[in-house]
Amino acid sequence: MQEHVNDAYVQRAKAEGFRSRASFKLMEIDDRDRLIRPGEIVVDLGAAPGGWSQVAAKRLGGKGRVIALDLLEMEALHGVEFIQGDFREQEILESLEKSLAGSRVGLVLSDMAPNMSGIVVSDQARIMDLAELGLEFSRNWLKPEGAFLVKVFQGYGYDDFVREMRKVFKTVTTRKPDASRDRSPEVYLLGKTLISG
Repeated sequence: MQEHVNDAYVQRAKAEGFRSRASFKLMEIDDRDRLIRPGEIVVDLGAAPGGWSQVAAKRLGGKGRVIALDLLEMEALHGVEFIQGDFREQEILESLEKSLAGSRVGLVLSDMAPNMSGIVVSDQARIMDLAELGLEFSRNWLKPEGAFLVKVFQGYGYDDFVREMRKVFKTVTTRKPDASRDRSPEVYLLGKTLISG
């Protein structure tokens, strides 16, 4: 708790009006990779408390849409449509697809993480399962030149997932932004441009 309170990114998020330190992770990746493009639809999976949606809406500048989804409640954000529910449930996936109304997505963001049990093997399996659901959604809904940014933990299943990403995207790169704590096993995988077929 003390580490969190003293964290420079936590303090910066408070000072700059961002909902979480995670905002800085996305800003850093977007500054480098130019993922958030005005006019596009951005889908934010695992959005609460809204740090990434906030950055996406700001950078779209009113041109485009941000659709956020989370199991937890999320306080309303200007320029963000929110769906509350479990992305693993068909009914919730269908309400997201209905909201898209056939429109293709420019960027899928997934910062989804399960409630951690502390049992490394099962936590790792659950986070990889969420990453795979995000990849499946991206495969079905991204524009050909779209991108998918997903949080994963290095460990069991990681290499297999990278291989799966490489079957879907022309380029797959790893990002570890400065705002991601050094001791955290989290990394972000970025897939860009769908492989057709």
